Amino acid sequence: MQIIPLPAFRDNYIWLLRHGATATVVDPGDAAPVLRYLADEGLTLAAILITHHHSDHVGGVDALLAAHPVPVYGPAREDIASITRRVGGGDRVSVAGVEFQVIDVPGHTAGHVAYYAAPNLFCGDTLFAAGCGRIFDGTPAQLHASLERLAELPGDTQVYCTHEYTLSNLAFAAAVEPNNSAIAERMALCQTLRADERPTVPFRLDGERRSNPFLRTREEEVIRQAEAQAGHALNGPEAVFAALREWKNRF
Repeated sequence: MQIIPLPAFRDNYIWLLRHGATATVVDPGDAAPVLRYLADEGLTLAAILITHHHSDHVGGVDALLAAHPVPVYGPAREDIASITRRVGGGDRVSVAGVEFQVIDVPGHTAGHVAYYAAPNLFCGDTLFAAGCGRIFDGTPAQLHASLERLAELPGDTQVYCTHEYTLSNLAFAAAVEPNNSAIAERMALCQTLRADERPTVPFRLDGERRSNPFLRTREEEVIRQAEAQAGHALNGPEAVFAALREWKNRF
């Protein structure tokens, strides 16, 4: 299976999973780049995977279905009319020659799901490179628990999120942990990638644990900085996470 990024809008990635003469797409907010790639490569669309209901993730589904009537897998707890096969945590989805495990990761939205088949994780807007999604119809407690769940996956997991937010996220991470050399090293690498117009995604989960403040809520420097921003002591990792997310909202 080849995994190919199809840029969309200003900073989205639609992930295309190529398997022989067929393809599966993840979160196609725009049909045009998908249809163009399928035509150029002579591929047939086999399935669509959806992580959550936001329009930049589902906006292209109807146009794709008009040309390719295929199964659409998506979160059972979200109102997405185009879904034909509703899935939730613990379910299995077989596409592109691979069986994916569905993981519930609410927080960014209340019913968000991710798809995992070692070593690849498609996590929508839950975990970003050096960051995490904003909280819309979920809660800070939900998103913190979801990130903790994803952080337990093997270190060699390749994380495929759906936005190119890495440089701005690393700027925030450096403000949280100015003495963290892993953040500085990652910033230099990602600046080079972006200067060459290359994606910073996917990224390895073990590197994320060293440089993403939202996965480091038990580190002393992260706690100190979060408490300074909150203006009071914070009781535990969940409270630290909530303070970090609020700080990032206004950063």
